[in-house]
Amino acid sequence: MTTIADVARYAGVSVATVSHVMNHTRHVEPETAERVRAAIAALRYSPNSLARSLRRGETKTIGLLLPDNSNPFFAGVARQIEDAGFVAGYTVILCNSDGNAEKEERYLSVLLAKQIDGLIFAGSSDHARVFARLSAAVPAVLLDREIHSVNVDSVLVDHDHGGYLAGRHLVGLGHERIGVIGGPRDSSSSPARVRGFTRALAEAGLDLPASSVVDSDYHFAGGRLAMERLMAQAPEITAVFACNDLMAMGAITALRLRGLRVPDDMSLVGFDDIPYAVTTWPPLTTIAQPVEKIGTRAVSLLLERLGDPTAPSRREVLTPVLVERESCARLRG
Repeated sequence: MTTIADVARYAGVSVATVSHVMNHTRHVEPETAERVRAAIAALRYSPNSLARSLRRGETKTIGLLLPDNSNPFFAGVARQIEDAGFVAGYTVILCNSDGNAEKEERYLSVLLAKQIDGLIFAGSSDHARVFARLSAAVPAVLLDREIHSVNVDSVLVDHDHGGYLAGRHLVGLGHERIGVIGGPRDSSSSPARVRGFTRALAEAGLDLPASSVVDSDYHFAGGRLAMERLMAQAPEITAVFACNDLMAMGAITALRLRGLRVPDDMSLVGFDDIPYAVTTWPPLTTIAQPVEKIGTRAVSLLLERLGDPTAPSRREVLTPVLVERESCARLRG
């Protein structure tokens, strides 16, 4: 492998001169600089970018720790972060924690050993303990999580407002007996979505009985099982709010197996607006999270933090919107 010393010998100059020509750190006589460039071309010398970055105290890498990249929502966010990082000259290292705090800690150790410049982190329910260790070691941005005990940049979505939009939509279609398929209780997003949904019902003078709520796991199979339980516990419901699209799609399958049609027999609203939401049948009415903005703002905040480590922390809250498709209908009769 050609080294900078080989280039220096070929050009008849010092290693320092080659370095100055390559990095534009000091004036070099044009004739000498041209000789160095010719030597670089002749020897096909490619500098070790990692070694150069380490000398500058940076590796141009960002760690990205997500709960589950197989979830289309997180896959979309990861892609946006990767694209935004690439444009800024950074490589993104993706790790999936499966919501497991022990796995998170192991991945964090690996990422820190790789000397990442910063981290974008969407952690487990035990993320406060994990993040306390992390925040002292590397600049980081919390993604869709809040830790009040740590002064850190964060990009959030107003899940309460999203749940409220779902509730107001179903109430506006005349539904009064409505069920909910919630996500994990220890997540930060699902309780907020249910809270906003309940608020919309309360404004219309409606209650959400405990029997009309079944918690699940944000997965397709979990949504199918939750829909079956919901029909057994609350057979009178005419509409369902599922706290993410994968569970909503599982619910549609459960209803179809019972011979029930969406939206003729049951209206259904999801949350996330994953790509599959428009291809499932019927196309899913859902609450759309601003995936592109979530990813790009997370990268922007991290890069700004790297540029000014002492700046006050920032908290950005993004607003979801209702996307109406074909899985909801006005209550008949």
